[in-house]
Amino acid sequence: MAAGWGVKVSISVKEICSNGPVIPVIEIDDEANALPLVEALMAGGINVVEITLRTPQALPAIKAVSQIKGLHVGAGTLLSADDVKKAKAAGATFGVSPGSTAELIEACEGEALPFLPGAATPSEVANLKSHGFEIQKFFPAEAAGGRPMLKAIAGPLQEITFCPTGGVSPENANDYLALPNVICVGGSWIASRKLIKDQAWDIIEANAKAASALA
Repeated sequence: MAAGWGVKVSISVKEICSNGPVIPVIEIDDEANALPLVEALMAGGINVVEITLRTPQALPAIKAVSQIKGLHVGAGTLLSADDVKKAKAAGATFGVSPGSTAELIEACEGEALPFLPGAATPSEVANLKSHGFEIQKFFPAEAAGGRPMLKAIAGPLQEITFCPTGGVSPENANDYLALPNVICVGGSWIASRKLIKDQAWDIIEANAKAASALA
């Protein structure tokens, strides 16, 4: 929840992002895979996931796992007020967008849905700051300048903390996490679309364990 919002929510974006160093970004094609997927991730020490609304099975998958105790399930790729309403109705704990609009901000406030909005430039970051968002998604991280950009932003916008997503990998995740203005990172490598389709739960659990051990 942004600091300036008048609507109270049960948990803040800061609390959610503080749960672990990596938030898996998930594309799921079969609702039946949602439960074993989350079980594998939680066995590996991850209890925050982002399920992107890029497939028809995303909302059913969110609904299928939304009641799991200790899990925070986010709805990603929110692009409209309708997306926000459907995500909240499905049981999403928080929402994530690749960018931000007044419509999305108002919809999340109206639904009391904690919101992690995306930004890629200083102007976008400053605009979101004016709305009270002190934690933002930096997307697409690598394409938008990566760690050098985040280091540059840290000077004039010291109050803002980021969750870089897009091009983050096991090879560079620790470098992002070492930055003082990074609270966590998002990545798809832990539970890729192929690994989920192949039901490779052991591999996903191992990936989750490795990600949970990052600094």
